[in-house]
Amino acid sequence: MTEVPEGHSGWTFVTNHARVLAAIASGAQGTRIRDIAARCRLTERAVQKIISDLEQDGYLDHTRRGRTNLYHIQPGTILRHPADSGLTVAGLLAALDQHESSPDTPPGQRTAQSPSDRSDVLTHDDSTATS
Repeated sequence: MTEVPEGHSGWTFVTNHARVLAAIASGAQGTRIRDIAARCRLTERAVQKIISDLEQDGYLDHTRRGRTNLYHIQPGTILRHPADSGLTVAGLLAALDQHESSPDTPPGQRTAQSPSDRSDVLTHDDSTATS
């Protein structure tokens, strides 16, 4: 089993839920919960709980294909906090995507695909999940 990278103590500007959603959005098919956990510096159990939260609140859904879950992001879903009214999941992912762009890239010109250009589907093999 892989170790979770060293975490950060104290508060951060980006929540774990936003980090997991961004990891799903940028993940290639075949990305596992284990890989999301490592990228987000969370445990696999925490990622499973966050995915459950995101599904319950309509930000994410999944379809089952054999032992694999295909996650689908709902880009038009409005964020929950009243101060974020009108901001959609797609807008949040675009802002987070800009953060991940190369430091040499001018603001507003991302090196990664835009959320509308990439597939918002993540494949998860449940055979690697822990209980």
